Amino acid sequence: MELTQKIISSRRGSLYASLVAAVLAGIVILAYVNGYRKNLQATSTPVTVLVARHGIEKGTAGSVIATKGLFTVTTIRESQLREGAFSDPASLSGKVATTSIYKGAQLTAADFSTSSDSLASTLSDRQRIIAVPLDSAHGLSGDVQEGDHVDVYAGLNIIAIGPNGALDGGQPHPVMRLIAQNVEVVRLGGSAGVGSSARTSDVSVRVNDDDASKIAFAADNGKLWLSLRPAAGAKPSASHIVSAETLLLGVRPVVVLHGLGGRR
Repeated sequence: MELTQKIISSRRGSLYASLVAAVLAGIVILAYVNGYRKNLQATSTPVTVLVARHGIEKGTAGSVIATKGLFTVTTIRESQLREGAFSDPASLSGKVATTSIYKGAQLTAADFSTSSDSLASTLSDRQRIIAVPLDSAHGLSGDVQEGDHVDVYAGLNIIAIGPNGALDGGQPHPVMRLIAQNVEVVRLGGSAGVGSSARTSDVSVRVNDDDASKIAFAADNGKLWLSLRPAAGAKPSASHIVSAETLLLGVRPVVVLHGLGGRR
């Protein structure tokens, strides 16, 4: 102990002590700088992330986001990456947005949940889902399943229009026409009604907004039929008017249409 005190108290000893302290301080500073550089490099590493290209409404399915290009893949610094951010579009599969996502926001796991039974989450653009009440004969009860594709026919009783544009007062004239083709059945509802002959079942189908209005009008003012299409290889059908004249006499549909007051 005395020897140490003598060395430190001497001029040369003080110099040695200062040098040792400087070396130790340099080592500490070097270690800090190296650690800072490594941390800076780590936070500056470029990473990819999915960012909303447009605003995404709550309830939008991940499949719709992917197919409609509602996101873009962007490269950012790792330090800017939000927790749970998606970097792979496959991460959107089977998910539904649980909150509205603003344009430019990163898509994160917190914004989505696993897909629910909500049909609205499967729709985009002009797609609509309409439920049609049908009895067993018109709705293919027991034969049509969810996921099948059908054609929709409408039957109406109409009165011919005279040359002056007014109803001619004749008897109602039954006609039928194909109003929607290749329509997907998305849900089969429960039955209702009084008595077995009056029982109906809601069949929900996916159509565009124009076909939805046609189906709604026909359901309220006439009758609808569903015709099951082949699972594969189905070909489109011409949408002609069918009436007693076309069915029994072979009269051209355009003649029947003229007779009912139409121009085409």
